[in-house]
Amino acid sequence: MPTKNPRLNIVVEPPLYRAMQDFATSEGVSMSTVARDLIREAIDLREDVALAALADTRIKTLDKKKALTHKDVWE
Repeated sequence: MPTKNPRLNIVVEPPLYRAMQDFATSEGVSMSTVARDLIREAIDLREDVALAALADTRIKTLDKKKALTHKDVWE
């Protein structure tokens, strides 16, 4: 039966493979699940870094005289 999700083959160093194998065993899941979860977490972290950089840029260019107050926005 074909799978609905795309497949990915990766090559990892032996220490990384053993660590993933240990995670899978201790969590009672497949190595594929461990790899998927680690990739998802890494993407989330990169997105957080990018959004933090965007926020830093925006706060530096904020003109407080033009900014709306909480009251202005919610009334």
